[in-house]
Amino acid sequence: MSSPERDPWSDPTTPAEPYAGPPPTLPQPPYGQPPYGQPPYGAPQPWGPPPWGQQPQWGPPPWGPGPSGQAWGRPPVPRPPAQVVSAAVLAFVQAVVVFIASLYVWFFASIADLASSGRPDVYTSATARQLAQEGTVLAVVQLFSVALLVVGGIVALNRRTPTAYRLLAGAHVVQVVIGLYWAGRLLDVLGNLPGAEGEGSLAAFSLFFLVGPAVSLGLLLRKPARRWFTATPPA
Repeated sequence: MSSPERDPWSDPTTPAEPYAGPPPTLPQPPYGQPPYGQPPYGAPQPWGPPPWGQQPQWGPPPWGPGPSGQAWGRPPVPRPPAQVVSAAVLAFVQAVVVFIASLYVWFFASIADLASSGRPDVYTSATARQLAQEGTVLAVVQLFSVALLVVGGIVALNRRTPTAYRLLAGAHVVQVVIGLYWAGRLLDVLGNLPGAEGEGSLAAFSLFFLVGPAVSLGLLLRKPARRWFTATPPA
């Protein structure tokens, strides 16, 4: 009588085969959460959501400065040429100088007016009265010219119109006229005084007030400055 057939899995004497591991699986697709850290330079970026705390960038940002300094989506803002900026700055400097000089003129005109007040204990002369009136008028005119310089400089830096050009140039022309008047008037007054010396040097000092306006007019007559105010500004 033959023995029954034994199951190899239940027979402890049957040698077991070595474990070969799990069956091979397919490779993972490239999509999904990217690995931790930044990919090497030049490597393609993996697909999937961006890292935590970052927003995806689609196109240029809606705000902030662009490569050339202007905002994205806006045309570059034209800037005034150096000739216009220099003429406006010289207008501000001239305004400060003339304002201080006007205070001095007003002060000396008040002294001359006191000398010609007609009191018995004060010396009175027709020349002193004339100088007092003339000094007061000149001080007022110079203060108005200071305001014209300031307004002309501000308007020229903010507007590209022929009116702004004429306003700034006219302010400097007024300064040239006032400077020439002072030079001629000092030569006339000091030349008539007996024993007066050095009237030429004092009159030449008044030409100091002509340097800034003369340079500014030369800059405004340059082609870039005239084109800036006469050309049609971009929309």
